[in-house]
Amino acid sequence: VQLQASGGGLVQAGGSLRLSCVASGRTGSMGWFRQAPGKEREFVSAISWSGGITKYADSVKGRFTISRDNAKNTVYLQMDSLKPEDTAVYYCAATRRGANVLVTLTNADYWGQGTLVTVSS
Repeated sequence: VQLQASGGGLVQAGGSLRLSCVASGRTGSMGWFRQAPGKEREFVSAISWSGGITKYADSVKGRFTISRDNAKNTVYLQMDSLKPEDTAVYYCAATRRGANVLVTLTNADYWGQGTLVTVSS
């Protein structure tokens, strides 16, 4: 399975962006991670295959919303009230179909190529 992320760009603080990630086949849990310059990759958000379970990093709770459309094998990340500290390369990831856990940094089976989000102050 290949993942293709898109939707990054340059936005002013307080603005919004929506990221999309299309999978070439069926997956299990899907999620988003980010890596800022000079920092390690970190978890942002994850969603179960059914969409019934979601999880967010404390730093994005109340500002970001994850969703998915299984008919399109796509996961979305709606990012509102963006802050300069949200600037990073955002990666989507997924577990294989049938894996009954939320995707994490260590259990992801598939990774996308990353999309750059830059938030100016």
